[in-house]
Amino acid sequence: MAVKSALVFSILLLLFVSVLTTSFASETVEKGKGSEVEEDEDLSFLEEDDAASSSHHDPYAQYHNYENYDDLEDNDSGAAEDGGYEAYTPPAVDEADVVVLKESNFSDFIAKNKYVMVEFYAPWCGHCQALAPEYAAAATELKQEEEKVVLAKVDATEESDLGQKYDIQGFPTVYFFVDGIHTPYPGQRTKEAIVTWVKKKIGPGLNNITTVEEAEQILATESKLVLGFLDAFVGAASEELAAASKLEEDVNFYQTTSSDVAKLFQIDPQVKRPALVIIKKEDEKINHFSGQFTKSAISEFVYKNKLPLVTNFTRDSAPLIFENPIKNQLLLFATANDSEKFLPTFQEAAKAFKGKLLCVYVEMDNKDVGKPVSDYFGVQGDAPRVLAYTGNEDARKFLLEGDLTLSNIKLFGEKFLEDDLKPFYKSDPVPEKNDGDVKIVVGKNFDEIVLDESKDVLLEIYAPWCGHCQTLEPIYNKLGKHLRGIDSLVIAKMDGTTNEHHRAKADGFPTLLFFPAGNKSFDPITVDTDRTVVAFYKFLKKHATNPFKLQKPALSTQPKGSDATTSDDGSSKDLKDEL
Repeated sequence: MAVKSALVFSILLLLFVSVLTTSFASETVEKGKGSEVEEDEDLSFLEEDDAASSSHHDPYAQYHNYENYDDLEDNDSGAAEDGGYEAYTPPAVDEADVVVLKESNFSDFIAKNKYVMVEFYAPWCGHCQALAPEYAAAATELKQEEEKVVLAKVDATEESDLGQKYDIQGFPTVYFFVDGIHTPYPGQRTKEAIVTWVKKKIGPGLNNITTVEEAEQILATESKLVLGFLDAFVGAASEELAAASKLEEDVNFYQTTSSDVAKLFQIDPQVKRPALVIIKKEDEKINHFSGQFTKSAISEFVYKNKLPLVTNFTRDSAPLIFENPIKNQLLLFATANDSEKFLPTFQEAAKAFKGKLLCVYVEMDNKDVGKPVSDYFGVQGDAPRVLAYTGNEDARKFLLEGDLTLSNIKLFGEKFLEDDLKPFYKSDPVPEKNDGDVKIVVGKNFDEIVLDESKDVLLEIYAPWCGHCQTLEPIYNKLGKHLRGIDSLVIAKMDGTTNEHHRAKADGFPTLLFFPAGNKSFDPITVDTDRTVVAFYKFLKKHATNPFKLQKPALSTQPKGSDATTSDDGSSKDLKDEL
């Protein structure tokens, strides 16, 4: 009896498990409906659109990253097309002292020369073009050194094997070889910075000045330097100064025991030694050190004072700005005429932010660099503006509201350092009408359209001059047309050159981002699929929160013998072509 009962229980248990499994499977299938394209769904009319929109352009070809304003100098040709300012033509450069290296001679040349600096470049790279005259001038000066130093270059687009061997990830990449062992050059892309850095690598970081004649020559030729006025050329003070010189590789350090030399450097001969100054060919020409004479205190003093109070943005100064270790920037945008009034106030405010903020003046009416930088930041019109910028890693911008007074600028800078400001995003005006198949998104209506929790939103970030964007446009428009009737789905686009939002970061143009409904607090999904109407449709079916299905449009029926290509109003219109 017990055996029989156990058998009945086992059978009932198996039946229960079977029913439960079947029920769960049915529920899973039901939940999955709408998330994928059904096998019997007719997409032929979409495929016809793709055939009509086919192009020989490669939609995945390399495109430029224009998110960061230090890339503007690489896009002068594009800027001239649409920005209204002339393209920049690099000047001719005498590179007679720069050795050209190739795969065939690279190894032998490195082996035969103790000190070699090598630039890996690309001919089209704007940064490389800007470096060329500085690099050539440094090559000419360094070849005169007692310890021979050779500057060379490699076209990494031609010598791809060398580029791969030395892991070249961007241009220009500069290495310094000592007995065949290479280390990256981390300094600024100027002749003076290169020469100073190399000299410190091959010789002492601290040099003696013993005569007034030596001092006068140094003052005449160097744009910035540090001088220590000591009791002796050896001892604890000299050792601290020498150690500090190794920490600041882009500034030359000197020491003297001569009162006459000290006086020439604006040091009181009667001052208590050791004393120290930094001399610059800037508005703020000299700074006197007043701290403890230790390498860390000296290095901190030099770091804070080696830059000008305000750097004028030019092609020559651009590398100093982009490669500066101080990433937070305070920028004054003003025309040449307005700068006479506002620049002195800005310079006075900059004194409070030495070593904390990089202060930059952008001449707005300078068509060469001022206009593209102003356009990048969304500064419109001629009125002077002060903006704060967190640098290219974060790329947040903040706008000073109110008058450009000394107190307002200083308070703005202090709040910027405390991260107590609301970001500023550039934006086109909100369109008066926005009822097209593809919705127009600008900075000011981004939240309303893209971050609407009830809608699944596909957003294209484009640039008007971008060829890949132009290739995509008819495909994207047809997608919008077919999906227009689905209320839960929005197909949208935003001009990434004149609009921005912190939730929409463009890695290049075009960038396609999908914002699922009900999940707008999370990062959007990057659309990585073929750029066809069918591929986009399948992507949306898979990722949309709100299920939807697109019905094939019905063809209109006409009486036998009628012209199928003629509508009632007599116009020629093939409905199939519309699909």
